[in-house]
Amino acid sequence: MELPPMDIGLIGVVAMVAMIFLGVRVVYAAALTGLLGLVALIGWDAAAGMIGTIPHSKSVSYTLSVLPMFILIGFLAFHAGFTSAIFDAARKWMGWMPGGLAVASVFAAAGFAAVSGASTATAAVFSRVAIPEMLENGYNRRLAAGVIAAGGTLASLIPPSAILVIYAIIVEESVGRLLLAGFIPGIFSAAIYGIMIVGMAWVKPELGRPIHGFTWSERFRSIPGTFPILAVVIIIFSAMYLGWATPTEAGALGAGVVFVFALMNGMRWQSLKEALLETSKLTVMIFSIIWGVLAFVRFLGFAGLPEAFAEWVVHLPLPPVMIMIGILLFYAVLGMFMDAIGMLLLTLPVVYPAVIGLGYDPIWFGIIVVKMAEICLITPPIGLNCYVVSGVRPDIPVSEVFRGIFPFFIADVVTVGLLLAFPGIITWLPNQMLNL
Repeated sequence: MELPPMDIGLIGVVAMVAMIFLGVRVVYAAALTGLLGLVALIGWDAAAGMIGTIPHSKSVSYTLSVLPMFILIGFLAFHAGFTSAIFDAARKWMGWMPGGLAVASVFAAAGFAAVSGASTATAAVFSRVAIPEMLENGYNRRLAAGVIAAGGTLASLIPPSAILVIYAIIVEESVGRLLLAGFIPGIFSAAIYGIMIVGMAWVKPELGRPIHGFTWSERFRSIPGTFPILAVVIIIFSAMYLGWATPTEAGALGAGVVFVFALMNGMRWQSLKEALLETSKLTVMIFSIIWGVLAFVRFLGFAGLPEAFAEWVVHLPLPPVMIMIGILLFYAVLGMFMDAIGMLLLTLPVVYPAVIGLGYDPIWFGIIVVKMAEICLITPPIGLNCYVVSGVRPDIPVSEVFRGIFPFFIADVVTVGLLLAFPGIITWLPNQMLNL
């Protein structure tokens, strides 16, 4: 008896989820499910021909070329030592506040996020740079670890963000508008973290006392070290906002500027080689995941699941905001067991049509769902950023890092609530540039 396409689609989804929970990598689980599902639906010749074209057609896509540019910017900035300079400036200007070093760590991480685009890289870098400084000044160890794990997540929103580019590719939205849309919510999230830290340290000074002793002369002398990162931010942001460069061109300009500054800063061949190799490895990993998941997406399309799910969601007897809250809770639970990129790649082909059917703005939803992916980076049992911090600092057990991020988890929930209540925080900036 021949099964209906919808039943084959449901069996494929269950099989793929089971493989992922058994430890099979997302790329292999998705590609295998997509191939076998398409074979069952349209036969071997058509399925093999369709899937065989995916790696080439997507690798030569101009839209995807933005990813290696953004990734290269981050690795060049790290190997050139710009992270230490931006943290030094932040601590000299913000250290006087209650919990000032922790606040400085958040905003320094936000600054590095503007050239990194990778959350785990940001967490790893500042685990080396900021945690020793905080511990040396008597800061609570849990707070120090939590600050870095949470601060690293800002790279998911603040452009250039690799995950926002991936979202744009999946749902076929404007990369430029999405990157611009992430800027204000990213700074907004950092500000909420900072306010929360100051409040906690004001109530319990033993968490992190102010540091003093920096003269105005020292503060102003720390500013030139931030120029490379500021230059990249201004170039990428203004190029996209003013419309005189595509995101890929803006990324290439940013990489070129960082490279010049890195050479001026004394970057050696070995450091440059490591930056290029790490860029290549991460790019290949992300491209491979995209190829595998796109095979699965083709299968879902032939099975008719996205359309059926969207129709079911749209006709639920609930207000759209309640359905949206349910979708976000679904992401919160799923993110406890999957990495952010895999989670978005696998769910968006089904969830996105339903969200659009409910009347929500696709740019707004992109920022909201990436913010949920941020939260998943610090929640157990996966909480990848927490493992990164503990891996860099073996003296801080991962269980202690998870306890340290709890206040930041609450801050993120508050942020999501505010973004739901006031969508203009997200949509105002990209709406100024409708041509992107």
